[in-house]
Amino acid sequence: MFVTVDNLKVEYIDEGKQDGIPVLLLHGWGSSFDVYRHIINSLKDRCRLVAVNFPGCGMTDTMETPWDLDDYCDFVLKFMKTVGLENPVIFGHSHGGRVTIKLTAEGLVDPPKIVLLDSAGLIPEKTPKQKARAKNFKRIKKILSLPVINKFSGGLLEKARRHYGSADYNNAPPVLRQTLVKLVNTDLRDILPKIKCPSLLIWGEKDTATPLSDAKIIEKLIPDAGLCVLEGTGHFSFLEKPYQTAAILSSFIK
Repeated sequence: MFVTVDNLKVEYIDEGKQDGIPVLLLHGWGSSFDVYRHIINSLKDRCRLVAVNFPGCGMTDTMETPWDLDDYCDFVLKFMKTVGLENPVIFGHSHGGRVTIKLTAEGLVDPPKIVLLDSAGLIPEKTPKQKARAKNFKRIKKILSLPVINKFSGGLLEKARRHYGSADYNNAPPVLRQTLVKLVNTDLRDILPKIKCPSLLIWGEKDTATPLSDAKIIEKLIPDAGLCVLEGTGHFSFLEKPYQTAAILSSFIK
């Protein structure tokens, strides 16, 4: 299904019981609403489940200029209005969790509950190896950007970006690369205490993208939060243990 939001053709799905509990599902960076298929199937007998693909994902158009977190929140609000979705329970995985935190903490939406799945939103402490890589790239970028050298360096700077950049960064087109830089440098810990609704955190024990240490900080800062850790799973913990996740969600979404 498609709707238009700010001249962007937006892909979404709307399934389940139309007069049931409204649920909005927001996916992670570079992903799509397909990751929620098992969760949708497990809840569609009593919920209306609406999942949207962010710009540049699935068959949704890519934005023309780089976005920040406020732009994503504005997009979600306009999408909800367009499809007639009011005060839904919000699920957010990774980047979708970052958007969920911002929307809820700033009072832009008033969900009865939220579910954060391996959520982004904090800037984790870099490991010594990560710090060294970042320092090396900055040094190389500074040298290759010098006017005298820049004329002859060709694609060396782009090669350096690919060598030192993350997979998410390297796989994205330029507008999404600039967007990603804005997002990963956003830390939301100061607004987490403003979230007053019941909040369920589901996390992978071995998540390296948004580590379990982040989950414990988020749980501590949100007044009414509970953390469920899925043993042996990574950043897509809910996909690795779908039946355990479904049981947890069935208990939480009543």
